[in-house]
Amino acid sequence: MRKRTDRFKIREEISSFCKRVSWSQTAVKLCETAKSAEEGFLHQVLKCELENREASRRARLLKEAGFPVFKTLESYDFSEVKFPASLQKEDLLNGNLIHFKRNVVAYGHVGTGKTHLATAIGVKACELGYIVRYFTVAEIIVRLSDAFKSGNLDKVLKNIFRAELIILDEWGYIPVDKQGAQLLFRIIADSYERRSIIITTNLEFSKWGSVFTDDQMAAAMIDRIAHHGHLILFEGDSYRMKHALMKEN
Repeated sequence: MRKRTDRFKIREEISSFCKRVSWSQTAVKLCETAKSAEEGFLHQVLKCELENREASRRARLLKEAGFPVFKTLESYDFSEVKFPASLQKEDLLNGNLIHFKRNVVAYGHVGTGKTHLATAIGVKACELGYIVRYFTVAEIIVRLSDAFKSGNLDKVLKNIFRAELIILDEWGYIPVDKQGAQLLFRIIADSYERRSIIITTNLEFSKWGSVFTDDQMAAAMIDRIAHHGHLILFEGDSYRMKHALMKEN
């Protein structure tokens, strides 16, 4: 027979489980007259139900995020990644970056691991229960432009703005027309102090105006991103070039 203290602890957990599955506390009251085995079975059922719900939610968050590939932080090599004093690696692992609505600009040459790190942070965020959206800049501009033309812009933006973290990959890799820049600015402006943004780029701030056709708009973007933002520098050589099969020929 279970000890009284053990059963009291189980009932506390059952009470907590009931709240999480939106049940009343009736099940807890029934435990007062239930046998120990019955109480234990109820506890196990509720525990398994919540674990399955959490697993399903994480799977849904990962699917809806739109990652092109699945990356994790477990084997990531941080040896050539330079963090500012205001940001620790642990902030990327424990969700603090998103909780405090901070931004990150990952800057470095092509192939130095920026996309891998940004994606891995996004995957970890989904596992922690955060809503994430991943886009290349070219992709999000096409999506927003098409939505604008079809009259569905508000609907598309509503879905994007559900996110607690937005990842904008390959920032500045291709030139953006005026309308595209305005739509992208809307994402940045609306996210200011509301959600986190991670940008990967090989373009220094001084050149953003040349890509987005408007120095003033680029300055406004930088101002909003940098206010609660951190700059991470990727100083190594291209991983893909280091391990290219063509070099073996």
